[in-house]
Amino acid sequence: MAAEVSFSVASPGGPHTVTISYRRAGAGEPLLLLHGIGHHRQAWDPVFEILAAEHDVIAVDLPGFGRSPALPDGMAYGLPSVVPALGALCDTLGIERPHVAGNSLGGLLALELGREKLVRSVTALSPGGFWSPAERRYAFATLLAMRQGARLLPRPAIERLAASAAGRTALTSTIYARPWRRSPEAAVAETLALRDATGFDATLAAGRDVLFQDDVTGLPVTVAWGTRDRLLLRRQGIRAKHTIPGARLIRLPGCGHVPMNDDPALVARVILDTCR
Repeated sequence: MAAEVSFSVASPGGPHTVTISYRRAGAGEPLLLLHGIGHHRQAWDPVFEILAAEHDVIAVDLPGFGRSPALPDGMAYGLPSVVPALGALCDTLGIERPHVAGNSLGGLLALELGREKLVRSVTALSPGGFWSPAERRYAFATLLAMRQGARLLPRPAIERLAASAAGRTALTSTIYARPWRRSPEAAVAETLALRDATGFDATLAAGRDVLFQDDVTGLPVTVAWGTRDRLLLRRQGIRAKHTIPGARLIRLPGCGHVPMNDDPALVARVILDTCR
């Protein structure tokens, strides 16, 4: 079951109240899970219970995505705002330096949390920020096309598509290598999450100038890339390894951009190995 918490975050324009929806279960060292742009915390459902067998797992809806409302007026969606908000969330929940795993935008946020020494380990799955200008333009254009497609489809049409493996492939093959594995309910929910994300446009705009160029030292870091990632091409993992020389670079065979669905056992093992 989802819970919700509100807390104050300092910003150049003064303190703002941010509200985050999250799911929490399990026991052990805390593990924070961060989804990608246009997605929601349910992206982690295929691995959530596996991880919760060893950790106190907190899967969040980032501000303006899933069930979390948009950031308040005057608060930007860039890393300088969202990273402190995640730190404040941990403080509010009584979590001290959790492990963190993130996918895509969530992977970029996870690495930034690691750079700021706010976490004890980082697992970044196809993280943003290691693109060339052409690769970024391609990825952002693809995301915008996905969003536009979701917004043009009425809910009954989405539900009809999601009822068949071919329809689920049409809806989600950009981010999954095995889209037919998604349940119809999950495919509908994530298409609606993309369609209705209030933070999508501002988050995408904030990412146009983002490059992750700093090393992350003093904690375990794993960067993992699906070999069938069609959104952020896997050669970006090599750039990540050059930027963070101490990171462990892992290939995820047969996985797409959101690998938790394509191979839950492998992804869970990569995350747990990093936490250990």
